[in-house]
Amino acid sequence: MDHLKRILLGTAFFGASALAFSFMVLPIAAIFVHVPVTDLLHQFTNPVVTDALIVSVKTIVVAQIAILLLGTPVAYLLASRRFPGHAIIVTLVELPIVLPPAVAGLGLIVAFGRFGLLGSTFDWLGIDVSFNQTAVVLAICLVAGPFYVRQAIASFESVDKNLIAASRTLGASPTRTFFRVTMPLARGGLAAGEALCLARGLGEFGATIMFAGSLQGKTQTLPLAVYTQFEAQGGLTIALAISSLLVIISLAILLSLKATSLWQLSRQSSLSPFGRSRSV
Repeated sequence: MDHLKRILLGTAFFGASALAFSFMVLPIAAIFVHVPVTDLLHQFTNPVVTDALIVSVKTIVVAQIAILLLGTPVAYLLASRRFPGHAIIVTLVELPIVLPPAVAGLGLIVAFGRFGLLGSTFDWLGIDVSFNQTAVVLAICLVAGPFYVRQAIASFESVDKNLIAASRTLGASPTRTFFRVTMPLARGGLAAGEALCLARGLGEFGATIMFAGSLQGKTQTLPLAVYTQFEAQGGLTIALAISSLLVIISLAILLSLKATSLWQLSRQSSLSPFGRSRSV
């Protein structure tokens, strides 16, 4: 009787696992089998695809640089200091992660749009951030930046405080300690956060279409091009081609993240006493 129960339980687990795996893989595989691969490759030269790719690359690079330069100090401050209201600030940093993208886009409009809170200031400076690539960058920073900052906070918090104290005791300045001790020890987590941030920024749709619009060659990123072509008559093949490109890029990001994690584990193992003993 017990043997029969184990068989039934094992069958149930296997069936549930197979069903869940098929559900997750089938939609992705369908993108590549619905249209012949040669037709998908041919669409990569379509101006709609190339324009969207150029806009995505330009805006995502600028956004990632801004997120790294501004997000890293914020994350380190929140990880290394405790002050009144600390938990509230961390919660506000995390809020865009769970915020609906449409709400984020509307918030950008009423904050930075022509008639927003800072709209008159930008008009006085001769700057218009709505419906251009600056708006795309701001949308990506708002919805993707918190993914990096939150992971960076956890990475900095995991650094052994004794090592930091030892560095300061030996005469290293705070700046030197940060770049020579803290950053190298936290870089694995920082890389993981950056990968998540990059993937989220690459797939950003809701906030971008509301704040920047979907103008081909100007503000139309790859996800926006998928939506536009899907609605256009006869544009399904182009939409599938862009989707397949996004799948390939996302897979490359995921594999890079896994490779970085494996390298980090290998490096930690080689630096451990057991790792050194094996290498001798």
